[in-house]
Amino acid sequence: MPQFSPAGCRGFHGTQNIPLHNEPSTEAERVPFLTQDQAFIAGSDLENGASPDPSADRSDTDKSPIITVASFPASYTANHHISSPVPPRWRWTERIPLLSAWFGRGYFARHKERPSEKKPSSKHPVRRIFRLLAYSLMLLGLLEFIALACGVFVSFFPSDVSDENDQLKPSSDVPSDLGQWPTDFSADVHAVACHSHNDYWRKEPLFSALRAGCTGVEADVWLYDQELYVGHTTASLTPQRTLRSLYIDPLVKILDQQNPTTSFHPSLDARRGGVFDTDPAQTLVLLIDFKNDGKAIWPYVSEQLAPLRQKGYLTHFNGTKTVEGPVTVVVTGNAPYMNVVASPHYRDMFFDAPLDILEKLDPGTPPIKHPRVTAEDLHAPTKRGVPNKGQGRSGAAPENAAIYAPTNSYYASVNFKSSIGYPWRGRLSSRQIEKIRKQIAGAHNRGLKVRYWGVPSWPRGMRNYLWRVLYQEGVDYLNVDDLRAATQGTWNWDKKSSWFSGPWRFWSS
Repeated sequence: MPQFSPAGCRGFHGTQNIPLHNEPSTEAERVPFLTQDQAFIAGSDLENGASPDPSADRSDTDKSPIITVASFPASYTANHHISSPVPPRWRWTERIPLLSAWFGRGYFARHKERPSEKKPSSKHPVRRIFRLLAYSLMLLGLLEFIALACGVFVSFFPSDVSDENDQLKPSSDVPSDLGQWPTDFSADVHAVACHSHNDYWRKEPLFSALRAGCTGVEADVWLYDQELYVGHTTASLTPQRTLRSLYIDPLVKILDQQNPTTSFHPSLDARRGGVFDTDPAQTLVLLIDFKNDGKAIWPYVSEQLAPLRQKGYLTHFNGTKTVEGPVTVVVTGNAPYMNVVASPHYRDMFFDAPLDILEKLDPGTPPIKHPRVTAEDLHAPTKRGVPNKGQGRSGAAPENAAIYAPTNSYYASVNFKSSIGYPWRGRLSSRQIEKIRKQIAGAHNRGLKVRYWGVPSWPRGMRNYLWRVLYQEGVDYLNVDDLRAATQGTWNWDKKSSWFSGPWRFWSS
């Protein structure tokens, strides 16, 4: 590249004394490309841009590329090479400083301030304090939300999910041979008016309920090959789980130990002691639900109760009155009512009366000592096409409410949801409470024990509320699945408002 002196450049610009870096011309200059073989062509009109392109007169082989240089304003500085104008899609963020700081950074370079402007400090101490305070409040709010969500989640499940009903004592504490148990195996256990619903589901049928203090147990029986098997469905039946092995034989052994014949106690008491050492007079209700053919099941149940019957352990009707014993057998489901009252002189199996029809009975109507059942009473449910509605509403249950009395029945049961309904507004309505009172009064006027089955078990807050209401209204037996909550829980007695007054109140059970 040849070297050119400053004098040659002055001839190119003529007589104008304007520095090159501050030339205010607003039109572009066309400058020939500098090569070793090319020299500047002086002309009077070159600076004004009027002279034609000198390369136009030459051949194509001599033409060289032309560089067009645009002039810049006087205020142009070197900093404008570093920063570029804000892209159009981000210009809206300039109106909101916070959004400009969040979104603009990293996507485009911000305009640098002029040297004369002082950039405000972003490390102001007050601003830092408010920022830390905001972060702290956000963290506390997040922790509170997590705690509230966990409380709501736990409140919608009964405590027997984790307890599985039988964690009162380890399963290994129960010996394989009942004879190794001490005589007072139920010491420190206090009887509670609760019915162990589907007791055979527990890890230790019968014993789990007795440890919890429940005074009622339930067994669903199926007749197959002249044997009574215990289970909720036929799929759950096994050869080892029979009515005799799970309930009859254990009860005989327990009661024999509770009523020993020794040198200190040479003769048996006229009234045998019950299974609870703290309350020997308390009877244990054994509810037997007939699942298939009731008339076929009846003689097998009666035959298997013989050991308890022979030793005087069964509650029975002697033709004049009902004598309560350590065990009271109640039959339900497909159990035939006519078999219950077949003998006018002796009965040791009692019926589960329908509670919902007892509310229609006039409280002043006296109970019938020896009720007579007509064919119309027995076949009324069958005419409706509903042979069995569950416990307390068997297809063989008479519709005449005046028939039921302590001489033939013990329980008076009904499904809570179908009879009373659901507490949709957080609590039972006045109409529902009135219906409960009428049913309880009707059963008590007949001398029967009230039991509601199918009571909602979750949310736990609602379950506790319903238990409190039923207990206060005079229900004799609570039908429960969660033994620990029923026998040891508080049921939220301090809670006076509706059960859904706040999820944070569901923690206690």
